[in-house]
Amino acid sequence: MKKIAIFASGTGSNFDALVAAIERGELAASVELLVCDRRSAKVLEKAKAKGIPTLLFSGKEYASKAEYEAMIVEALHEHQVEWIVLAGYMRLLGETLLNAYPNRIINIHPSLLPAYKGKDAVGQALAAGERVVGVSIHYVDAGMDTGELIAQESINLTGRENKEEVMEMVHHVEHQLYPKTLAKLFAASAS
Repeated sequence: MKKIAIFASGTGSNFDALVAAIERGELAASVELLVCDRRSAKVLEKAKAKGIPTLLFSGKEYASKAEYEAMIVEALHEHQVEWIVLAGYMRLLGETLLNAYPNRIINIHPSLLPAYKGKDAVGQALAAGERVVGVSIHYVDAGMDTGELIAQESINLTGRENKEEVMEMVHHVEHQLYPKTLAKLFAASAS
């Protein structure tokens, strides 16, 4: 069983999906810590309801990214975290975290990377008139959504869907693909 920390900044729908997969026995992991950078994030309430420890911080309270990442790494080590799983975490990671967890930081992104990196990937794809969107899971490196791909799944559109409908379709795929991909990854790393 892998000890993971989930990093999230928002509502926590992928957090919910991962915790549910763990509870169903589909993902051999335990969430040791939720790391969050937004006081208003709904994911904080979800973690509290599940009895998962949280680390809430504001980057503005630190002199540098390296300083707050050093604090995060210390907390991760205290909780014996082995893997970091990003689930809607809206900050680029710096070398302090990347060096502490080489090839053990995973992210999910709502596009078929390398297309539509960064914020509002679905909005970018729809504005470009895409008829195929999707979800990518990748290792995290210093760039924005540039790490090595682990898994992707595409979603065909009719062109009549609005953004909310497409987001719902993307979330549905994310919530299935992320736990399944992490389960394979963790099983492979155990051998």
